[in-house]
Amino acid sequence: MLSDPATLGNLPQDADALFEPEFWRSRHELMEVTGGRGSAWFVGSGARQWALRHYRRGGFIARLSRDHYMWAGENRVRSFAEWRLLDVLTQRGLPVPKPVAARYQRSGVFYRCDLITQRIVDARPLSETLRQGAISDSLWRAVGRAVGALHRAGVDHADLNAHNILLGKNSVSLIDFDRGRLRTPGAWKLRNVKRLHRSLAKVSRGLPADRYSAQVWQWLCAGYAARLERAAA
Repeated sequence: MLSDPATLGNLPQDADALFEPEFWRSRHELMEVTGGRGSAWFVGSGARQWALRHYRRGGFIARLSRDHYMWAGENRVRSFAEWRLLDVLTQRGLPVPKPVAARYQRSGVFYRCDLITQRIVDARPLSETLRQGAISDSLWRAVGRAVGALHRAGVDHADLNAHNILLGKNSVSLIDFDRGRLRTPGAWKLRNVKRLHRSLAKVSRGLPADRYSAQVWQWLCAGYAARLERAAA
């Protein structure tokens, strides 16, 4: 298990229990996160509020195995890789959740894994916020700046979409860095941005025209460019 002892605090005798939804349910501290693949929960209460995610496969391969991955050594465990990346990014002050703990359970040539991060309280996915109403130009620019900050730091987010951007009252954060990595500058930045563009177009389909438009995309891109230009100055 990888963990941040300062964040974990007092552990139960069986540390693996932290990764089990039933442990938190028995404490009345479990809430399932809507959307996704039914494998994420908010757990804990008070000062200790975390997000627990069990890694599940998507697409065609999920028909063969929902949550088993081929073992290729501890350094290739997906939850460990994401924990380490988030640890680096939080130390750099980037808008991502702080990692709390990660584990894997190996069975022969396969393994399953889980990750706990700090919950970003009072924040909603950009996709959900769009369904509730129009977003101001200043907030769209803030979204662009948050993405630009990651790209300036060389962070390739493998699944940059409207569900993985969280909006708070005065904050924008990005989550779900599975398969993310640090890279030198390259075409991957444009691929990230295009993926986000496609996602926004998809989630806004059927919504009023003011929710997402060419003007809105320009606001986002202006914030993105401003953050990159600041780095180049």
